[in-house]
Amino acid sequence: MSKHHTNEWLFTISSKRKLIDLNLKEVWRYRDLLMLFVKRDVVTVYKQTILGPLWYLIEPLFTSIIFTLIFNNVANISTGTVPPFLFNLASITIWNYFKVCFMSTSNTFSANAGIFGKVYFPRIIVPISVVISNLLKFGIQLFVFGCFYIYYYHQGAQISLNRYTFLFPLIIIIMGMLGLGLGMIISSLITKYRDLRVLISFGLQLLMYVSAVMYPVSFFKEKLPNYAWVVAYNPLTFVVESVRYMLLSTGTFNINMFIYTLSVTLVIFFTGIIIFNKTEKNFIDTV
Repeated sequence: MSKHHTNEWLFTISSKRKLIDLNLKEVWRYRDLLMLFVKRDVVTVYKQTILGPLWYLIEPLFTSIIFTLIFNNVANISTGTVPPFLFNLASITIWNYFKVCFMSTSNTFSANAGIFGKVYFPRIIVPISVVISNLLKFGIQLFVFGCFYIYYYHQGAQISLNRYTFLFPLIIIIMGMLGLGLGMIISSLITKYRDLRVLISFGLQLLMYVSAVMYPVSFFKEKLPNYAWVVAYNPLTFVVESVRYMLLSTGTFNINMFIYTLSVTLVIFFTGIIIFNKTEKNFIDTV
């Protein structure tokens, strides 16, 4: 007499997938692998360098000094009552988080083709691990900014936090989602169009200039009023300007623009997921 056993399957292999599939349960199941990738990103990047993690500090500091000399001293761009160096350091700190998230996720398929072709795991774990690991770098640079903030505050600089500062963590999440979404889109396109790699660095430089990183938004509106919309409707501009407003009380913060930026971010993020999920099915044939 045979007994009937009902077994619950652990995995189901199917050709059908939802258009938008975050697959959070599977990502959670592979959380140990996610943390392993995070550790790899943190440790291996600077493992064979002379200065190691000190590069986390050197890059924003030297960039802020150069921006201060060129844009504030030579070009005579005013930052109001805020010290130019602190103004630039705040902008570069938040911009660097977007830049490293975007740059690192934009080559996900090409950089991990060897792993993807041998073993299965949720591919989206790789770009997510990049965004998480770069939070450590951002935290270190934010700490450096805090040290200079305290110094200038005690020197009598007219800087202060304001009532919108509690939204600062949300602004960081928005910046990470923008970097992740755009990175996944570019990473998917690179599998077919290799020459996009050449355009990434060039495009980032242009994007930085139209994101008000090294100048106040009001300065661009004053000098080029006919093209002010290019900067005004750039979601990265709002993030950079909001960080300066929250931490330095300079610039503006508009609730309508906050809703607009959040909406654009969600569209880019989910578009990136759709394209990424579609590409991962057959990228190994084109990468």
